[in-house]
Amino acid sequence: MYDVIVVGGGPAGLTAAVYARRANKSVLVIEKATFGGQITFSPKVENIPGFTALSGNEFAEKLVDQVMEQGADVESCEVLEIRDGEVKTVVTDGGIFEGRSVIIATGAKHRMLGLENEEKYVGEGVSFCAVCDGAFYRNKTVGVVGGGNSALQEAILLADLADKVYVIQNLDFLTGEKKLCDQLLAKPNVEIITGTVVEKMLGENTLMGVEIRREADGKSTRLDLDGLFIAIGLIPQNEAFRNVLRLDDRGYADVNESCRTEVRGIFVAGDCRRKKVRQVTTAAADGAVAALAACDYLDENN
Repeated sequence: MYDVIVVGGGPAGLTAAVYARRANKSVLVIEKATFGGQITFSPKVENIPGFTALSGNEFAEKLVDQVMEQGADVESCEVLEIRDGEVKTVVTDGGIFEGRSVIIATGAKHRMLGLENEEKYVGEGVSFCAVCDGAFYRNKTVGVVGGGNSALQEAILLADLADKVYVIQNLDFLTGEKKLCDQLLAKPNVEIITGTVVEKMLGENTLMGVEIRREADGKSTRLDLDGLFIAIGLIPQNEAFRNVLRLDDRGYADVNESCRTEVRGIFVAGDCRRKKVRQVTTAAADGAVAALAACDYLDENN
């Protein structure tokens, strides 16, 4: 039996593991895919305190090494269910684990376009975060897919860096707030392409452009790009935990900055939680908060 079981091996979950171990709690981290989470797709990261620049993979490796050095256990398997009780039972496709507390830090996946070979361009021209990667496209040509608030915010930020920004929206109009639309329309280097979908990504190993199709007449056109930012939403990875989490209408854990859920002994950290800012630093902050809250819970119920 573990004091703390962390579900998710991204920055939030790994930070939680470090803090819990430093409080002398026994810790298990369970990750179903890649330790490090979404940041591993970033070839170069420049907004992590203490590092001028490093790749997302390097950062993830440093975090995992730190967790292992602190003495936490790790398992690569998928959590299928969490059963509540005085002892929490975590059911996975690789076995059953028991813990006195659980921190859910499963993150959120970027919604993809569903194109052939799309995954291979992630980190090789395809990005999801202008705050993270926008500086790499200074004085270059980029595209933004989407027409909601997130896409418009990305495009506005990129317009101050790139020479040219194309906003590609499948509907015949932008769906974001009027204020953001007006801000974007005022940018002289922004071209908005509505009623159009991205059909294909072009380039051997790195993205060189996209093929777009106008819905009205089916006409296809090549658009040469240095980078493409996909901003069509996130998918929080919380569905398996509905029995122990209250979710909002978008599927995020409806939990505030305390990272405490309504279920005693269960905590939430990182991008799977309802929040405004989703960055590696805010995920790590959540991990620390959740771990300290879990330690308080364990000490109070010793």
